[in-house]
Amino acid sequence: MRQKQLQCVVTFKTTTQAMAFEDVARQGKLSGRLIPLPRLIGAGCGLAWREDPNNRVLIENLKIEYHLEYENIYEIII
Repeated sequence: MRQKQLQCVVTFKTTTQAMAFEDVARQGKLSGRLIPLPRLIGAGCGLAWREDPNNRVLIENLKIEYHLEYENIYEIII
């Protein structure tokens, strides 16, 4: 079983927003991936991006640079 760690979780209102974020994140060299929305969080589409919390600034910069939309960013242990 994988050890739980602090993760940065980005939530989205729509699946389209999640997929657009995934495309840009991969080009931006983020190491995360799309995951099912953790039960601790309630959000729109049921998908979330999981990322190393050290990359939170990179996530926020991608949002600005590429005009991405997301609902919220959480830091939770999963």
